[in-house]
Amino acid sequence: VQAVVPEVTIPPEVTPEKVTTHIIDTSSKSEDQDMLERELRKANVVCIVYAVDERSSFTQVHEYWLPLLRRQGVNLPVILVGNKVDMRDEDIGRATVLEDEVVPIMNEYREIEICVECSAKALLNVSELFYFAQKAVLHPTRPLYDARDHAMKPRCTEALVRIFRLCDMDGDSVLNDAELNEFQRKCFNTPLQQRELEGVKDIITASRPDGITSGGLNIEGFLYLHLLFIQRGRVETTWMVLRRFGYGDDLSLREDFLYPECDVPPDCCVELSPSGYAFLAEIFKRYDADGDSAFCATELDNIFSLSPGIP
Repeated sequence: VQAVVPEVTIPPEVTPEKVTTHIIDTSSKSEDQDMLERELRKANVVCIVYAVDERSSFTQVHEYWLPLLRRQGVNLPVILVGNKVDMRDEDIGRATVLEDEVVPIMNEYREIEICVECSAKALLNVSELFYFAQKAVLHPTRPLYDARDHAMKPRCTEALVRIFRLCDMDGDSVLNDAELNEFQRKCFNTPLQQRELEGVKDIITASRPDGITSGGLNIEGFLYLHLLFIQRGRVETTWMVLRRFGYGDDLSLREDFLYPECDVPPDCCVELSPSGYAFLAEIFKRYDADGDSAFCATELDNIFSLSPGIP
């Protein structure tokens, strides 16, 4: 068996996310330290592999490898990989690393996205390992969810609250069926059937009854739905929503979203189309709470509460 496997490239057409993946194996020998550091600087995700039937290799994870990454200033998602899981069944009398022993390490090192157990020999969970590695880069959990507190992080909550308010077209603090379907169409390009809408409501009602009102889904239910997505490993669903509404990986609004390019030749000018005028008139009407055809200070604050600030 080779001590270090040559670089392997997984083509995009055989991966769920349709991205090319390069797998770089490294050596732990001191003489190969420079090469290891170079590869870490180029990496997008780090997989630390230990053998479940060899306790010393597991000890190295939290006594050597994870501290090494921090000393090198590596700010990347980490996947813990427990290999040789087939040996756990074959070597019952031998001390093996159990899942419960991994949890405290994941709590201490928040850069760990997930721990995957696999068997290279039996080809068990090997493809899943690389799927989770891709997912950790494209749809990271850490910006959205605090695994220790089992709760969404404040910036994620703040972003989702803003999205809810943008989708609440009638301003009644509830997403009715029409608004939910418009949200679904905007994010996923497909509407929900009525039975699917009722199924979503039933799921929320079962665990969070205060998340549903007679009019539809309120903000508590909307946040709980995304918490379920994240906790059930469907974090890509929440990321699709966030990115569709202009959020980047740091959960701030992207520059290209805030300032879209408008290429106007020097000898030309621009003006609003009729639909543009209608859109602005509708916004004005919605936020003119007292109907006096003018914005007071409070109404002005309200209309810009969903933007980064008052221009």
